[in-house]
Amino acid sequence: MRDREAATPAHEGRRLSTKETAELLGVKPETVYAYVSRGQLSSRRETGGRGSTFDTKEVEALARRNRREGGGSSSGSGELSVRTRITLIDKDRYYFRGIDATELAARYSYEEIAEWLWTGELRPGVTFTAPEASVAVARRSVDALPEHSGPTDRLRVAAIAAAAADPLRFDLSESAVLGTGRTLIPTLVAALPPVRHDHRDEGPLAHRLWARLTGRPADDASLRVLDTALGLLVDHDLAASTLAVRVAASARAHAYAAVSAGLGVLEGPLHGAASGLAHRLLLDVLDQGTAAPVVADELRAGRRVPGLGHRLYPGEDPRARALFALLEEVPGAAPALAAAQDVVTTTARHAPLHANVDLALAAFTVSSGMPASAGETIFAVARTAGWIAHTLEEYGERPLRMRPSGHYVGERPPQPLPR
Repeated sequence: MRDREAATPAHEGRRLSTKETAELLGVKPETVYAYVSRGQLSSRRETGGRGSTFDTKEVEALARRNRREGGGSSSGSGELSVRTRITLIDKDRYYFRGIDATELAARYSYEEIAEWLWTGELRPGVTFTAPEASVAVARRSVDALPEHSGPTDRLRVAAIAAAAADPLRFDLSESAVLGTGRTLIPTLVAALPPVRHDHRDEGPLAHRLWARLTGRPADDASLRVLDTALGLLVDHDLAASTLAVRVAASARAHAYAAVSAGLGVLEGPLHGAASGLAHRLLLDVLDQGTAAPVVADELRAGRRVPGLGHRLYPGEDPRARALFALLEEVPGAAPALAAAQDVVTTTARHAPLHANVDLALAAFTVSSGMPASAGETIFAVARTAGWIAHTLEEYGERPLRMRPSGHYVGERPPQPLPR
């Protein structure tokens, strides 16, 4: 009996104070009240007591659940950690469901890789098609935008229009969300205004997207680069836009809304728009004939040289390596490739930075006669498949787990009313 008594927790059989609850959960006292506001804990103020008390068994159950789930809470480093089975980044390589992503992109089409990411199964030869009604609504909405609208503006509006046209958008079952992914992506592409008017909206998605990016006729080598770029950019762990998607899905927003959340974040210059900065850099290098004065101007202005370095890769970005190798086979790509190499070599004199995917994407868009915004379009279309994968995964988790607690640093209450 003595051993059993010694093993019994001292707080068993009574209610816990806020401090004891926080210690048991391994969180700050403010977080305890956040759990209460989310309905994950119930509190009670005892008669004559100064603070709230909590049921011991309920607190212990929440502590066990938090330990078991692991993800969706702060890690020991203070960063948000989310369990995922989609992408692993390890040293200078990255993997989709355990398969080397660069090998997948070299062998399979964008649609095939998307299916692999969503289901873990390959569907050889699969192509995505959009319902005519959905495309018509999305095109009308995009056509109503001002002429100076950017590609992400158009894609975001197209996604919202497609959602409004789909009465089943609130069905969050796996089969329904997969159906949304297979029709939303081609709808986004079809809603973009074509540059080539002799195009045909059929065949692989890369072929349809090409006509929205450049007026030049497509050659096989260039189409292969575009399709590979789409496959390489499908996902990249928890980038800022992907985290936004998971937050929306955690709140059980439908898949169109989750994708819209990702598009909203993607437009930032530090994310999807980064390739546009690299595109303009390469044009300046080609115009000057050398990278030295262009790099000097960037540094003099206090800006980072775009297209270089990635915090997740100590060496070269594997996506850049794959695209640069394919660009060697593209007619007319040699000047842009030489300009990109000149930027890397010039910067390496002072900083050991390697090319990232934005610089490789810029070399492709420059050599293909595309506008600076083309890389952003490619990035957004490609990443939509990854966002659908993360939406599916998040729907299988506890709702509203993406709810960190704010650390209030303002004036302590009570403060007098403002005059």
